Amino acid sequence: MTLQSLLKTLKTIKKSSPSTLSPNPYQHLPHLVSQCLRPSSKPLNASTFSDLNPTTFHDILTNPDFKASKCFRFFDFVVKNQALVSFKPDLQVYSTFMSRLLKARLFSDAEVLLKSLLIDENARYPFLVIASTFENRCFESKIMAKFFNLMLKVNSDNGKFGEVSNTFDYMKNNGIKIDERTCTVHLNALKRADELGLVLDFFYQMVETVLEISVYSLTAVVDGCCRNGDIKKGREIVEEMAGRGIKASVITYNKLIDSCTKRRDFEELDLVLVLMEKGAVGFNVVTYKFLIDGYTSYGKIEEAERLVGEMHNKGLRVDTYLYNLMINGYCKLGSIESVLLLFDRMSNRGVKPNADTYWPLINWYSKVGELLVAMKYVNEMQKRGFELDKVTYDMLINRFCLNGMAYEAFELQIEMERKGFHADISLCNQMGKLLCEINQTEKAKMLMNIMIKRGIRPKTVSFSSAISQKWQRKRFSGVEMPLHEIQ
Repeated sequence: MTLQSLLKTLKTIKKSSPSTLSPNPYQHLPHLVSQCLRPSSKPLNASTFSDLNPTTFHDILTNPDFKASKCFRFFDFVVKNQALVSFKPDLQVYSTFMSRLLKARLFSDAEVLLKSLLIDENARYPFLVIASTFENRCFESKIMAKFFNLMLKVNSDNGKFGEVSNTFDYMKNNGIKIDERTCTVHLNALKRADELGLVLDFFYQMVETVLEISVYSLTAVVDGCCRNGDIKKGREIVEEMAGRGIKASVITYNKLIDSCTKRRDFEELDLVLVLMEKGAVGFNVVTYKFLIDGYTSYGKIEEAERLVGEMHNKGLRVDTYLYNLMINGYCKLGSIESVLLLFDRMSNRGVKPNADTYWPLINWYSKVGELLVAMKYVNEMQKRGFELDKVTYDMLINRFCLNGMAYEAFELQIEMERKGFHADISLCNQMGKLLCEINQTEKAKMLMNIMIKRGIRPKTVSFSSAISQKWQRKRFSGVEMPLHEIQ
């Protein structure tokens, strides 16, 4: 038989005979996956997954015809519905599918998958078993590095700090590239957990591994030291890292400066500022704010004013808040001349005052008995559209009463009521007594009515006694008071 005749015969046999080849092993998988992921009112049961076993599950996850994102949803469904399937995904399946997700750059999905293995599975597998299994199934160094850095992050995010150290050591010993940014994330996690000792240990592990330490990691460590009150340690680390060529930023120094000023550790602050100057790191607006706030709270107002002038010279924005700090500081020292000079400078430099700017002046002048001057600033403040609050009203009414100015106190109290504020009961009683003493009984009765309408019982000694004394004086002088006035 010729070759041509043989080929013709074989072709005839193929057409007439049913195929003896096994059917496509994947032909039922798309329907199964779609059935799981499709929204349905009918609940799924175990019979739906009767054909699903470890082999078919592996086939689905590695099938290139299925998108990795769709496979992830199917994997997640199986993990969350273990009662419907006859098996539990093993470590080999996790490792294989993890590699696929990382290659597809589906990092968020990979993180969820890894969390389900490391955290949700309650450490079902020891670290070394997981590490060796993944290494045996992944031969790309970039994917390997992504996996172990992700493992470091997942453990850190979930407070498994011991596992982070194991992962870090394994990566270092096996030449797997460590992502410095992931290490920074871990430093911040340790800092939030108030684990300063672990922060320092891990940071020096990073340094010894000859990682290229970023300023973000350095700042995280310094911030951790400052939060724990160990400013000196933070400064020493900055100095040490400068010797290694790692330069701190102005943000790093601001952490130290803020901590120094809040704790009033000006000796340490001077050392920080010297170190900052040595590193040629200039101040930013936040630096000035921390320093000015610190100096004014400690009474070093002239130093604060020098810094404000420096800000203006550099063209930096100086807000009203910084001037308010200095004005308040000078008022506490009784240096009213300096306050008035500051007011002029504010105006000349285009910085507008606010209600907090006027409060120290109003408080100071009323305290020393200069109530007319205090009211001048109240009027100026109100013309600018700033209203008094209850605290200021109460303070002024009290000062008017202490200076025997009952009429002025009463007028201010009426204004206060119109604005929706109510004076303290003790102030009302004090005011009522003074009004009676200066024969302003009508105003005293008005005040009494206001108190009664508010549901407050006026103090008898303050009102009735004073009115009674007035009636006694008039009686002995031969003048009869009307009955309704006595009442």
